[in-house]
Amino acid sequence: MNILVINGPNLNLLGVREPDTYGRETLEEINQWLESQPEAEGHTLKFFQSNHEGEIIDTIHSDRDWADGIIINPAAFTHYSYAIRDAIAAVGIPTVEVHLSDISKREDFRKHSVIEAVCVGQVMGLGKASYLEGLKRLLRVEREV
Repeated sequence: MNILVINGPNLNLLGVREPDTYGRETLEEINQWLESQPEAEGHTLKFFQSNHEGEIIDTIHSDRDWADGIIINPAAFTHYSYAIRDAIAAVGIPTVEVHLSDISKREDFRKHSVIEAVCVGQVMGLGKASYLEGLKRLLRVEREV
């Protein structure tokens, strides 16, 4: 399975940005950890991070013929990017939304996701393990097809 892992704005600052909320590991360390997990064996993971909504949309579009699944941490775009939501819906690739923190227990504006409705699942609050659980969900969806 080819899996596109997309990370949104400010996630390039993981390890530095609010470590009490997001942890002390960098995004590169999380990517390497995910790729080293037994569940990733035999699958190809492609990682992409951008602080720009249009670049995320362009990546979803350009990898639509390559990716069998998407794991996306839309970060702040979670709460208002109908454009990313529409891109996910348009390509029809099974997608899991992930978050390091539990957005349901954060500030009011962070509690609602406009992305969730077009995803096959949402995982939050497990730190970096949210990505692994997202991968497991994608693999289960693939087996069901």
